[in-house]
Parts: sequence; C-alpha cells; structure tokens
Amino acid sequence: MTIGSWFSVTGKKKMSSLLQRQNQNDLHFLKELLEAERIKPIIDKTFRISEIKEAFKYFEQGHAQGKVVITI
Repeated sequence: MTIGSWFSVTGKKKMSSLLQRQNQNDLHFLKELLEAERIKPIIDKTFRISEIKEAFKYFEQGHAQGKVVITI
C-alpha cells in the first residue's frame, strides 16, 4: 500500500486500495464462490522476491493484465 501511494505520486499510473473491512458473512460468501469456481483470481505473472525490480518494471510499463505476484 505504501509503494502504491508512492507510484501514484511519482508515476503515470494512479493506484488506490479497494480493501474494505471484512465481515464473517462476506468472507463466507467469497469462500463459497471460490470453492464453486464461480470466481477465479487472474494472476498475470509471478516473480521471486529476488526479482522484485523486474516485477515493478513490468507493472510500471503497463503490461500486467491481472495480478502481479511476488513469491517469498
């Protein structure tokens, strides 16, 4: 979230958080949708933590069509 704010100030892309306070009913509903495969997260590309610079370059260039994931 901190890096997203920094990108919004310094870069061309604007980022904001879509996070809301979760409640038990929402999480249960989301779990059911995921288990029924009615929704599916879209992961565009994964990077190892050692490749974090490349991940940010990839994201910054606007190539991402889904989530860019950093694995630790």
